[in-house]
Amino acid sequence: MSLEVFLHWRRPVPGQRGYSVVDARTSLIMGLGSLVVGGVLAGLQLLVLTFFSQFAVLDLGSLFASGSAVAVAGAFVVLFLLDDFCYYWFHRVHHESRFFWAAHVTHHSSQYYNLSTALRQSWTPLTSWIFYVPVMLVGFTPAQWAFMHSLNLLFQYWIHTERIDRMPRWFEFVFNTPSHHRVHHGANPEYLDTNYGGILIVFDRVFGSFVPEDAQAVYGLTKNITTHNPVKVAWHEFYAIASDVRSTRSWRERWQYTFGQPGWLPRPLESPQGSVEPVEV
Repeated sequence: MSLEVFLHWRRPVPGQRGYSVVDARTSLIMGLGSLVVGGVLAGLQLLVLTFFSQFAVLDLGSLFASGSAVAVAGAFVVLFLLDDFCYYWFHRVHHESRFFWAAHVTHHSSQYYNLSTALRQSWTPLTSWIFYVPVMLVGFTPAQWAFMHSLNLLFQYWIHTERIDRMPRWFEFVFNTPSHHRVHHGANPEYLDTNYGGILIVFDRVFGSFVPEDAQAVYGLTKNITTHNPVKVAWHEFYAIASDVRSTRSWRERWQYTFGQPGWLPRPLESPQGSVEPVEV
């Protein structure tokens, strides 16, 4: 990150916003808070995944102890693909359902795109374990998954940058890259809800959520928050959900406000087609 700061200072590129001290500080605080919360919850989440591992229908995790290089390599590839597949759906649902979006919106709340943005993480990581139960059901252990998933998250750090334009064409086709992830962080209408991949971009191509980088991304939310208070950054969308739920007596509307598409409004108030993210406070 220090190198990126230096490059933005010494060799600024037109159109690249670089760093804001206040914004980067908020991102770092959010990252530290996420580490604390994640550390507290990690044991509980591993216990839950261990519970589900009792119902495994396969025993693929045992291949790592088989002593066969081919078996170990095969198990590694299967675990890698399965973890990235589950991450894709975890990420997609956290954009397409407002309750899950409220836990993820923190990461998208910066109007800058740099390596500090990668550290701006949720303080409410309560729902991620649900998406990785399939990994347990084919016989991988929570520890094996945790190791693979840490590699996935580590890979995603370096793609939060404007300093890298494009990778080689073959790499861009298979893997998530700074170009693809800039699109994902863009609030441009054509970029919303796209490029959910972790390490691979293949699942976006398969499931129709891939969009290549064309216009320069405008980072942040469709309606940006106007605070750097970490508590408000972490919880603002949950507050907005509670406010919307209190505003109606219809249980259908309460459900839609909570679990529907972000930006959902009752029919008489529906926003124009293409508006998606919820109004922030």
